[in-house]
Amino acid sequence: MSHTHTHHTMAPSGQGTVVLNIGEGIGALLIHTPGRLHGHEIEVSPIDDPAHRTHAAVRARYVRGGVMWSVVIDSLPCGRYTVWQDPVTPLAEIDVPSGGVGEFTWPVEASAAA
Repeated sequence: MSHTHTHHTMAPSGQGTVVLNIGEGIGALLIHTPGRLHGHEIEVSPIDDPAHRTHAAVRARYVRGGVMWSVVIDSLPCGRYTVWQDPVTPLAEIDVPSGGVGEFTWPVEASAAA
């Protein structure tokens, strides 16, 4: 199984600090999560290529109303993606639009890989 691997900071992001690489044919995915998943790596893959995964860590994001926890994955070729609950369990399928951002809310009752 191949995937892109970058080490992420667990420090919270400040307001307005997320910059996305999106454009023609390229989009991003925003996954809202419960705070208990802070630090967990969430993986996604194109639905037709489950072995080609990329991941990002759940981080605190400070917004006007307080704190939210989320994963932001940009530079994704537009298309349909699987969000993985753990290495073997698909959780959802989400569309990543060309030049836009797909969003998914992690179910409160779903755990994540440790």
